[in-house]
Amino acid sequence: MKPRDAIAWFKTTFGDTLEEAVAGTPFSVDMLAAIAYQETGYIWSVLVDKQLSLQKVLELCVGDTIDAPGRSEFPTSKAQLVAAPRGQEMFRIARQALVDMAQYIPSYTKVVRNPDKFCHGYGIFQYDLQFFKDDPAFFLEKKWCDIAACIGKLLVELREAMRRQCLANKSALSDTEKVYVAIAYNKGRAKPALGFKQGYKSDDGRYYGENVFEYLRIAQTIGVGAPAKLVATSALTRAPLPPPTPVEATDDVYEVDVRGSTLRLRSEPRIDKRDPRANVIAELPAGQMVVRISGKKADEFFEVETSLNGAHFRGFAAAEYLRPVKVPKAIPVVAPAAVAPTAGIVAVYMPREAGMITRRADSAGPYSLNEPGQPQRDAESAAERCAQLAAIIDWLAVDKPAHKRYQPTGGGTTFCNAYTHDYCFLANVYLPRVWWTPGAIEQLAKGETVEPLYGKTIDEQRANDLFRWLRDFGPRFGWRQTGTLTKLQEAANLGGIGIIVAQRKIDGKSGHIVAVVPETDDQKAKRDSDGSVTGALQSQAGVTNFRYRATPTQWWKGDQFADSAFWIHA
Repeated sequence: MKPRDAIAWFKTTFGDTLEEAVAGTPFSVDMLAAIAYQETGYIWSVLVDKQLSLQKVLELCVGDTIDAPGRSEFPTSKAQLVAAPRGQEMFRIARQALVDMAQYIPSYTKVVRNPDKFCHGYGIFQYDLQFFKDDPAFFLEKKWCDIAACIGKLLVELREAMRRQCLANKSALSDTEKVYVAIAYNKGRAKPALGFKQGYKSDDGRYYGENVFEYLRIAQTIGVGAPAKLVATSALTRAPLPPPTPVEATDDVYEVDVRGSTLRLRSEPRIDKRDPRANVIAELPAGQMVVRISGKKADEFFEVETSLNGAHFRGFAAAEYLRPVKVPKAIPVVAPAAVAPTAGIVAVYMPREAGMITRRADSAGPYSLNEPGQPQRDAESAAERCAQLAAIIDWLAVDKPAHKRYQPTGGGTTFCNAYTHDYCFLANVYLPRVWWTPGAIEQLAKGETVEPLYGKTIDEQRANDLFRWLRDFGPRFGWRQTGTLTKLQEAANLGGIGIIVAQRKIDGKSGHIVAVVPETDDQKAKRDSDGSVTGALQSQAGVTNFRYRATPTQWWKGDQFADSAFWIHA
């Protein structure tokens, strides 16, 4: 059973019980589903496939046979367990649980041969035997066979994990905070500055936090119903990125009223005279609708909320450039298309002659790569997708002098556009190397057939062009904007595609575009003490070419750039 199917089974089977349990808590059904799959999904997905009864499935959700020195909590050995009150009775139960479960789970075949081995984790969320002395009834009476009892124990432990993370007073948790609480549930405490690479490390190199985040995102795409169904019918190989955040409808709606420029949305209600762009989080175009959150008529700034190309923003905008909307409307939220268009304005590539090969060693041109054996991204799990993206980065080898396609010229020409296109192309994501001319677009929109002819109906796309293309056409091809570096890096860490693009003030000057790529054990993003990403992990061609680099410097806010944006694609 694949992760999506297993998580769908879990949510459908226990949905009502889960909903009732999490009501009024900071937790969610999806969070519990993610933890359940991380803890014992490898067991119950097999048992469900074997069509065992639900009661038997729950009974066999046991595991963790690690003793000292790998374990420090009670019991570290059979002898320590047997020495405890009713310990011999507990050992018989724990030993038999292992024997019964190992009949179905091959990974326990070897360990079960050792007569001193027994299970330490019980129930679908793996309530640990370290609590036996204080709560013997749960184990001796096999209460782990009751899903409600398991959920109850989990919620108590999650509350304790929240306390250890200094989140005890919060009535709601962000998805990022939920993952840190899950890590604390697994290992005692999470350090947000380290990101999600924390907790138990599985054989495939993925950490507990990374897996929980992936499963949380998968769970969020699955609606509870009969039968279970995916909310978005995306391909299995697509990264499980979250849908755009909606903006709550109110009667306090305003419209951006500017001429010849955009309205800057700021993280604070002030302008730094030394660096006016320092706290800018978005550039709002004329006509953009926003909801006022706070602020009075005489205030210099209103606190507002809006959605821009699928990105959720909340910040402060100059009140003098906001005009009340007489008939309030809902703020439109752009959702990326699940499937690229097959008619009308469709994807286009530079036509090539039969047998022509475009190589990394060639100088940059309008053609996409088609070398034999080039890697691609087509895996179903985040771990595999991230590994494939790492392989793409290493294969492109943007810093290798022999790869002339990406090397800057003596005249100052750089090829960030070609490199980012190649990265996306090999990842099976469309970011154009060439695109239709305005006249061709007009014909295509009418349903006419247009032949791609270089210089006549298609042109090469530079970084400035790609900024506009993403804004105008990106959502049709699965792209959407996101509002923070943290969300951008999280999307990349799921094996999705992330980019940062900046448009120059002077159109004839070069803009810039970079890929934001998955973190590895050796290459990591920069984070502050709260876990917010301050420097995304980037890969680029430019004046300096590099495969990986993370820096807190926000280059896209430089004076030479008019606007910038973060974009993600599944």
